[in-house]
Amino acid sequence: MSIQTVGVVGAGTMGNGIAQACAVVGIDVVMVDISEQAVAKGLATVAGSLDRLIKKEKMTEAEKASALSRIRGSTDYAALAGAQLVIEAATENEALKVKILQQLDGLLPAQTLVATNTSSISITKLAAATTRADRFIGMHFFNPVPMMALVEIIRGLQTSDATHDAVKAMALRLGKQPITVKNAPGFVVNRILVPMINEAFFVLAEGLASPEEIDAGMKLGCNHPIGPLALADMVGLDVCLAVMNVYFEEFADSKYRPCPLLKEMVAAGWLGRKTGRGVYTY
Repeated sequence: MSIQTVGVVGAGTMGNGIAQACAVVGIDVVMVDISEQAVAKGLATVAGSLDRLIKKEKMTEAEKASALSRIRGSTDYAALAGAQLVIEAATENEALKVKILQQLDGLLPAQTLVATNTSSISITKLAAATTRADRFIGMHFFNPVPMMALVEIIRGLQTSDATHDAVKAMALRLGKQPITVKNAPGFVVNRILVPMINEAFFVLAEGLASPEEIDAGMKLGCNHPIGPLALADMVGLDVCLAVMNVYFEEFADSKYRPCPLLKEMVAAGWLGRKTGRGVYTY
């Protein structure tokens, strides 16, 4: 299948990032959100991101103009009918995603492929909410989308080989490195990353080292660009806890037990950077 136009549902952080990644490689994009204001904000974010690339001399003014001309904003799902692939990038909320996917299902031609950019929701379950389960797949981009090379391509139980191959080829066209993953809670990256963050909280709670020393240990000893506790503050301690709770419930395995200190800090409202206090004070 030849993909000339990609539809993106959601003009927020992930949606506008995906739109930018497509537009800079010459793919036409239709970006849809619920309000004109949200669409305008998404387009402005892309323009600002391209301006930073110009400052770094990684892009010319002409290339920026060309990329922006390929993104069309809309508040009407019907505008997506001409896309060969539609990527849903709405908030990480299962009920909301199901609602959007069912709306899309009724509007899009039968052959259109649909992908969801989720970091935690079952692809098999979302696919089952549509009438095109074989043409449904997970495409998990990482934030910030224009900079991060990885895309997790997640096959639901029903995803066809043709759908997988077309979406993998699409990721390569975007200059990304795709990895193919089976459907399971947390997929691959977050399945390894979030329990590592949780373990850092256990180490902190046991008083083995200070937060600064734990983070320095992982940065210098494992070559991580950021320590696990600083990363937790960036992601949001509430988000880390929610993910650990999902693993604990889904796998029914005690190794995914959330650290009591993490739970206590979330209860205190110390959620990290967004509240000005987490493991560190901001």
